[in-house]
Amino acid sequence: MTEILEMYKCNVCGNIVEVVISGAGELVCCGQPMEKMQEQNKNQEMSGEKHVPVVEKDEDGIKVKVGSVPHPMEKEHYIMFIEVNSKDKRYVKRKYLYPDEEPVLNLKCSCDKVIARELCNIHGFWTSEDEQA
Repeated sequence: MTEILEMYKCNVCGNIVEVVISGAGELVCCGQPMEKMQEQNKNQEMSGEKHVPVVEKDEDGIKVKVGSVPHPMEKEHYIMFIEVNSKDKRYVKRKYLYPDEEPVLNLKCSCDKVIARELCNIHGFWTSEDEQA
């Protein structure tokens, strides 16, 4: 059974899909079951805190940057997207990124708590919860 907002990757061609409606079926690509991508968080960070999304809030909204130390944004190694979800998973905002762009998402939002996620093309899927109430 899939759950809303889970991400799956094809280990043959590299396709990545996100579940938008939960279902009982198996996700298949290139004739093989897709692998559920595991969310990594600050407990798994081993590379100088360059991957865990950092959520900052002020009166203008929410700012999410990738890592407390700037993440490389080079052709070979970059953040593919940053995503912010409301805690109840009803609101989702994603910004796709390209090499040489700053890995930051600014969002006008009044959500009390959010979950921030990002995908590094080399080191995978990272997440953090807003610790501010």
